[in-house]
Amino acid sequence: MPELIDTAIRSETAVLIGVITRDETEERVHEYLEELAFLADTAGAITKKRFVQKLNSLDPRTFVGSGKLFEIAGYVQENKIDIAIFDDELSPSQMRNIERELKCRILDRNNLILDIFARRARTAHAKTQVELAQYQYLLPRLTRMWTHLERQRGGIGLRGPGETEIETDRRIIRDRISLLKKKLEKIDKQKATQRGNRGSMVQVALVGYTNVGKSTIMNLLSKSDVFAENKLFATLDTTVRKVVLGNLPFLLSDTVGFIRKLPHDLVESFKSTLDEVRESDLLIHVVDISHPDFEEQIHVVKQTLAEIDANGKPTIMLFNKIDAYHFIQKEEDDLTPPTKENLSLEELKRTWMAKSEYPSLFISATQKENIDELRKVIYEEVKKIHIKRYPYNNFLFDNPGAV
Repeated sequence: MPELIDTAIRSETAVLIGVITRDETEERVHEYLEELAFLADTAGAITKKRFVQKLNSLDPRTFVGSGKLFEIAGYVQENKIDIAIFDDELSPSQMRNIERELKCRILDRNNLILDIFARRARTAHAKTQVELAQYQYLLPRLTRMWTHLERQRGGIGLRGPGETEIETDRRIIRDRISLLKKKLEKIDKQKATQRGNRGSMVQVALVGYTNVGKSTIMNLLSKSDVFAENKLFATLDTTVRKVVLGNLPFLLSDTVGFIRKLPHDLVESFKSTLDEVRESDLLIHVVDISHPDFEEQIHVVKQTLAEIDANGKPTIMLFNKIDAYHFIQKEEDDLTPPTKENLSLEELKRTWMAKSEYPSLFISATQKENIDELRKVIYEEVKKIHIKRYPYNNFLFDNPGAV
């Protein structure tokens, strides 16, 4: 009887590595590793163990100290781990040195995010942007990751005198990067034409950290069926829908989520996708209020908006997932100062959020809590922009029956 072969695809196993330096607290680094574990899960890896080391500064040769690296190597070999993932960008030499010691595949945070983007890309536009970012990431790392790229191209008359194979690969990658940039320019011109054909409607963009519920909110407001999933970067391509609230039509776009330490090459590649944000009249900044580090996520989003020249726009701060918000009730005789973890939702609303220049709303998109209030606030904010831009149309708001 022939031997049966197991053809099931085995999930890869991973260990995660983070470092606590003078610039980061232990609590913060553990939160970062939680996010890294979510990234690994999104990419299809199973996290088996996390390693954390306190260092005054990162080891320029191996990122972590030699003792910690020896400990990780022992665990990796004993448990046949496939991948070691580091929660920071590694230099090419660090990756080479670490791989030599651990004898498994090494990924840094950037590489992992690029892999997820590559898996998530569906349209020609998204695939081109991701491929460009991947090649830009790969180019300085060729000495470690040398592969025979398009070896069929290395025929007679194509290789220069004395040119090594790795130099040929570099040239192939540079040519590919140049080709992809030209392809993106062409797609960008088509997208710009599409945006120009949308007429005079007010444009509203949903922005926020990845996995905060933007696509679910998009579906609620536009009554459409945009893909929504409890995974990071479920949406890569910008989706635009026409929404009508009351007598007022506007365009609503759902954009790619931001994340801490988003690779620079990805930000550059996806700038064209984020044109929807840059050209919008109103932003709806969606925040996961149940996340323990939501304030840092707000900071990351604002930082990224500044990078793409989209800050300073009228904004609605939308705190989602109130159904998942939990706090630790303080004892009545506890005199210690309150912390974020001890504040009820009502108390939290009275903190800096009450002083914001922008409207702040608290909803649950999945439970459909306070959605009518959200629609009302969006209507009022869009109406302000519309009246300012088209003063001759004011009679429509005074005479809803006129439309």
